[in-house]
Amino acid sequence: MTTGSPLKNILRFCAPLLIGNLFQQFYNLADSILVGRILGLNSFAALGATGALNFLILGFATGACSGLAIPIAQSFGAGDMESVRRRTAQLVWLGFGITAVIRLICFFWTDDLLRLMNTPPEIMEEANRYIFIVFMGVGATMLYNLSSAVLRSLGDSRTPLHFLIAAVVINIFLDILLMKYLRFGVEGAAWATVLSQLLSGVACLVYMAKKVPVLNLHHADLKPDFKRMAFMAAIGLPMGLQFAITAVGSIILQGAVNGLGAQAVAAVSAATRVHNIVVAPLETCGIAMATYCGQNLGAGQYDRIRRGVWSTMAAASIYCAAAFLVNYSLGRSIATLFVSRSEVLILQDVQRYLTTVGAFYPLLAVIFIFRNGLQGMGFSNQAMMAGVSELIARVLVSFGLVGKLGFTAVCFANPSAWLFADAVLLMLYFREMRRLAPLDAKALRRKTAKA
Repeated sequence: MTTGSPLKNILRFCAPLLIGNLFQQFYNLADSILVGRILGLNSFAALGATGALNFLILGFATGACSGLAIPIAQSFGAGDMESVRRRTAQLVWLGFGITAVIRLICFFWTDDLLRLMNTPPEIMEEANRYIFIVFMGVGATMLYNLSSAVLRSLGDSRTPLHFLIAAVVINIFLDILLMKYLRFGVEGAAWATVLSQLLSGVACLVYMAKKVPVLNLHHADLKPDFKRMAFMAAIGLPMGLQFAITAVGSIILQGAVNGLGAQAVAAVSAATRVHNIVVAPLETCGIAMATYCGQNLGAGQYDRIRRGVWSTMAAASIYCAAAFLVNYSLGRSIATLFVSRSEVLILQDVQRYLTTVGAFYPLLAVIFIFRNGLQGMGFSNQAMMAGVSELIARVLVSFGLVGKLGFTAVCFANPSAWLFADAVLLMLYFREMRRLAPLDAKALRRKTAKA
């Protein structure tokens, strides 16, 4: 990541990440498709009603895992392998701590949160049964995401992909077995998710122990180092909080959608799943930018960070145009994976939602690229302000417009949040890059003097 063409390096790094991201989407879609086909529309809506809450808890876990690995990427970029090993060891303790806190919170308050979101009574019981099992299995999610984040911080985006593909296959097999043949209901979908993630995480961990020498931890490395953990948490936890703050806005919006009835919930659930597939390449660019900026910051190559950010943004803008065309022309057809073609009104709302958000994808591209770039450079607290802006926008739409404009306001909620976040992110990016400019000039003078 620190030599060669920035865009080529980023795209090369993105390729397996994109495949992995798509498989992650299929991993989630498998539950939705099979639940809808095997258990019916109400069960599908129940899973959809848990989406924002799922994003709050597991989004925080996933974001924190990615953020905690950023200092490892910085050490790797600086060539300090001892620091790479010691920082990796502290992830063990941080992972245990985050898992324990999440499980404790979810054990007592999952039901209350679903009720606070105004979950329709007809789907409340199934939603609660599904999401409670997923939350109790958060340790499996942490295991996979931490181990894969460490590998990506070292520039290896291929190995986690192999284990993820295997997990998707196992998940689909378990979905069919547990729901169709063993009659577990929505609990079967939850257990399939947890078990497949656990197997993927264990496999990734075994690979790291056997195939990556720099990650062969010594006994002394595993001694808790609270100073080092505090440093890593200061970078990683704000990244998790960024996801959580965004998710709070999504929960508030989901509550407004739930108030429109099960039909609106099903429409947003189906549309969101199509949207997640379409924007996977943009999300992948964001993941790559965190590693790219982290390694180049460690190497002191600040001008290279600028070139990488803007060349990636240019490539993403071209993709956004193609993504809008997919939403406009194929969105409704893709949604029939989850909703029967006979549900004409639901599919009309799905098409309206996808066409609206697709027109604003360039705003979303800015979020993925600039937010992750800032976080990769260690400015997690600053980037978290973008999440606060998103939250404000979703609250305004949820309380001020959904009651008056109905589903139309739901369609414009996310684009409004993206616009608010972009205003903050661009301001922060230019400010922080101006601060790095003098350091970049010094590094250039040193290189010139050596030559």
